[in-house]
Amino acid sequence: MLVGAAVLTAVPLAAPAAHAEEVAPPVVQCEITDPGLPELSGLVVGADGTMLAINDGGDQIAVHVIDPACRVTAVHTAAVDPYDPEDLAVGPDGTLWLADTGDNTGTRETIALIALRPDDTTSVYRLRYPDGPHDAEALLLAPDGTPYIVTKEVLGSSDVFRPVAALEANGTVGLVEVASVDLTLTGTPGGPVGRAGQLLVTGGAVAADGHALALRTYTDAYVWPLAGSDVAAALAAEPVRIPLPDSPQGEAISFSADGVSLVVASEGLPSAVTVVAVPTVTAPAGATGAPDGSLTDVLTETEEGVSPVTAGLVAAVVATVVVWLLGRARRRGAPPGGVSRS
Repeated sequence: MLVGAAVLTAVPLAAPAAHAEEVAPPVVQCEITDPGLPELSGLVVGADGTMLAINDGGDQIAVHVIDPACRVTAVHTAAVDPYDPEDLAVGPDGTLWLADTGDNTGTRETIALIALRPDDTTSVYRLRYPDGPHDAEALLLAPDGTPYIVTKEVLGSSDVFRPVAALEANGTVGLVEVASVDLTLTGTPGGPVGRAGQLLVTGGAVAADGHALALRTYTDAYVWPLAGSDVAAALAAEPVRIPLPDSPQGEAISFSADGVSLVVASEGLPSAVTVVAVPTVTAPAGATGAPDGSLTDVLTETEEGVSPVTAGLVAAVVATVVVWLLGRARRRGAPPGGVSRS
């Protein structure tokens, strides 16, 4: 979501990471023109090229199913009154996770993760920062199902949080800071707030096969190699920076199904869905993939008592969830049972 512009006279103009090998230039795959997606903020690309997308904010959960030609083929709704959804990701069991984490005014006592499951159940899990409110627009869902929230900071030093315990459907779980991401000005044009847009993290993604993760600002993407599910360790390494094409308000990012490209889009209509090649990234020597801290399988407790952390590649799940959403859109004329506003 748009934030006020800031005066950044004291921040040096520098790139935080060097480019890797030469890669193909960005290619516009298609343009989204559907009036139901004026504020595209979260994006997931399925194995067959089908995309799932959400708007920024709004008073209802609505997941749009988009074909590779950018046509909206179905809309799946859930009876949830969200506060400010910003990003989405697919879990290892096919659950679609929406990050209701936006907080432009810095007044929220809690944020929320909203789970839309293949069995038509919907849950809201509330989380609380240890140091007061933050605005956040990026969700990184590790291959083991652990969620990481990355804040949106105007001076470029974003905090990375994860839950301290298993999520509780009828309670609030604390968050702990496990990493930080320090960005500097890059000179890449784009976004609605001038140079400040080069520092603001607006979206996140993890590759379907778990080999890499990415964060984006209004102007650039950053890609880190990922070993196992240790997101905090991955973010401690130097990323590859990829300048993105100029766009009005770029907030959506996903890896392509094969993991060799990023797929990005912006708020506003028409919104170009652009495929951006990713230079090769390699996990650092000695990386073990062990999760950070003592917390593992953070998503093991649901109100149904079934763990959403299962074996198997996320790539297969992405294909499954797209088919699942298409099927739900055809089968159901009404949304599943609701939960309270987050």
